Amino acid sequence: MTRSGDGSAGDADYGQVGDGYTRFRQPDPRIAAHIEQALGDARTVLNVGAGAGSYEPVDRKVTPVEPSASMRAQRPSHLAEAVDATAENLPFADNTFDAAMTTFSVHQWGDLDAGLRELRRVTRGPVVVLTGDPDLLHRFWLTDYARDVIDVEAGRYPSRARLAAGLGGRASTELVPIPLDCVDGFNEAYYGRPESLLDPAARLACSAWSFLSDDAVARFTDHLGRDLADGSWDERFGHLRTQPAYEGSLVLLTARP
Repeated sequence: MTRSGDGSAGDADYGQVGDGYTRFRQPDPRIAAHIEQALGDARTVLNVGAGAGSYEPVDRKVTPVEPSASMRAQRPSHLAEAVDATAENLPFADNTFDAAMTTFSVHQWGDLDAGLRELRRVTRGPVVVLTGDPDLLHRFWLTDYARDVIDVEAGRYPSRARLAAGLGGRASTELVPIPLDCVDGFNEAYYGRPESLLDPAARLACSAWSFLSDDAVARFTDHLGRDLADGSWDERFGHLRTQPAYEGSLVLLTARP
């Protein structure tokens, strides 16, 4: 597997796009509650693609795995130091952990099927995956302004069926509501705060934007900026500014052996 100079093992180099990630991508407690419930009574938890530590439970023994040096450097001091490894080659014995988790990570893996097999191999209990459903992305208003970025995300996210097949066992999925004031700044987190996506730093915290050309990004900012200024966005989508939660593409899949 090819890794960047930063160590990133997926299709995005977090040495280039990960600087300042934690300013915009904080774990949202309402999303975290879904993960905690899915982990059940597991005491030892593997977190693959752990990044800066979002959603790692603090009341369990967590072993984080993160290939990007930039992301490992942003982990707060109260969390465990992350192991430099990839999902496809986990340096642990079979059935080491009570449970495993991965959040906003599976779309980054170079070999998804190998990574899923490794997760199942080292985990004796549930494997919990927080991700986006590619079949639900195009419902989001951003499709009308930056279809390219939605297409990029849809092309990267694996389907729920593929994840379930790769992990085996009994799999269940649930849609996770996204709160209006969500502090985890993925694209749909701004469903009712469109001005936020005019901030280049906020966009950079969503790796899909790094695949767009400068011209495509400029067209997006011009279009959205104009529609916000003249009220066109609010005429069509203004009800979202006060909608408490949004059911978009965010899903939680739990696979049990």
